[in-house]
Amino acid sequence: MSQIGGNKMSRRQALKIGAVGSLSTLAGGIALPLSGCASAGSAGSNFAPRAGGNGQVVRGWEDYPKILARIQAPVFPAHDFPITQYGATANGPDATEAIRKAIDACHAAGGGRVVVPAGIFFTGPIVLKSNVNLHVSEGATLKFTTDPTQYPLMPTRWEGIECINYAALISALDQENIAVTGKGMLDGQASKSNWWAWKATQTPDQKALIEMGEKGVPVEQRVFGQGHLLRPNFIQPQRCRNILIEDISIKDSPMWELHPVLSTNVTVRGVKIDSHGPNNDGCDPECCRDVLIENCVFDTGDDCIAIKSGKNNDGRRVNVPSENIIVRGCLMKDGHGGVVLGSECSGNIRNVFVENCTMDSPSLDRVLRFKNNAVRGGILENVFARNIKVGRVGESVITIDFLYEEGAKGPFKPIVRNVQLDNVVANAAPRVMYVVAFEGSIIDQIHISNSIFKGLEKPEIMANVGRVEFQNVAFVPAKMEVSLSTRPAELN
Repeated sequence: MSQIGGNKMSRRQALKIGAVGSLSTLAGGIALPLSGCASAGSAGSNFAPRAGGNGQVVRGWEDYPKILARIQAPVFPAHDFPITQYGATANGPDATEAIRKAIDACHAAGGGRVVVPAGIFFTGPIVLKSNVNLHVSEGATLKFTTDPTQYPLMPTRWEGIECINYAALISALDQENIAVTGKGMLDGQASKSNWWAWKATQTPDQKALIEMGEKGVPVEQRVFGQGHLLRPNFIQPQRCRNILIEDISIKDSPMWELHPVLSTNVTVRGVKIDSHGPNNDGCDPECCRDVLIENCVFDTGDDCIAIKSGKNNDGRRVNVPSENIIVRGCLMKDGHGGVVLGSECSGNIRNVFVENCTMDSPSLDRVLRFKNNAVRGGILENVFARNIKVGRVGESVITIDFLYEEGAKGPFKPIVRNVQLDNVVANAAPRVMYVVAFEGSIIDQIHISNSIFKGLEKPEIMANVGRVEFQNVAFVPAKMEVSLSTRPAELN
């Protein structure tokens, strides 16, 4: 059975609602469209990037300033709407309805801040509207329910495939000028006793959704939610424009933390994420254009930043790349990778700039990671990283893996090209490069310059790779070996 707003309905009814384009109603009266899932083709929104991208040619760092100049955080009217004026009480009963009323009032008045004051407030899912800044004040905590029946169905993406599933803890669809800000805490309350436990038994639903995407089943018929085990994301604006997520702390998400989808002009600034559950990526812009992620701290159970563009045939159907992504001034602690492209990358990813970041943890596996294969396909190109400080990583500084999951068993050629690293200083890494591909795939134009890699313990791994260039680069093993003709005195 599916459930919306506490009212049970059959799967047949859910399909009928999706087919006629009706609305799902969350308890408290929030209407969420069930039709026209988050694809660019069916969106009917002016806010989603267009199919195929904007075709901008990026040569290198000389194009960085004009991309950065386009990314502007939204500004909101100086008008506050405290949730306590709409019935919310710190440490009191559920504040979902009070938050909804404050958002509605703020939106109707032309915009401003919906303010969560100091204290602990319990809430269900929150839906943002245009011109609303949800401001979680210093000393405030929003604790989100872990009861799945409180989460309505809505159009979403789950690991790069469109479907109808649980709404995110904080969502927005087809809105502009929205924000989540403040020095407060967003607590998803996920744990091994609720959301995280689903990881162990989600495989049948995961496979069913993948098969629907491969067969081209209409999105409105891909209904999950109640009775299924596909976890929601934490913050997910879809088909939105002018987004700001700033200064908040986030912990214990059911799944991915920040997941802007098919959105433009996104700023993520000063956010602190500490969430070590399964699939707990930090920030995953998917099919987005013009994104700035700066001065954030990522301590995650999966990739710190993972740039995505849809999975397999469903990603190719939507056909919107992620492009013009800037990451700067961030600290990456635990995670599978610092900055990652893929594995959901079938719509292509291009024009990624990373600078002035620090990556350091025995539990951080890679600095820069590319995940692709012959089922995903996709072109990952124009990736530029400079001024990166690496303490310790677990696998390698750069990993390009085309044997990920399905590997060569597919008809779509994976491509990585034009990757440039400059001024990377690593104090300890098993190896610099783990780069593996298969015949017919393309890894080309990898250029590393002005860098020092210390403490190397294992041989470099490179298979089926094109041009890799090094300029003014030092590889320093953990144990220095002496040439047969070197005199020991000359090493001093």
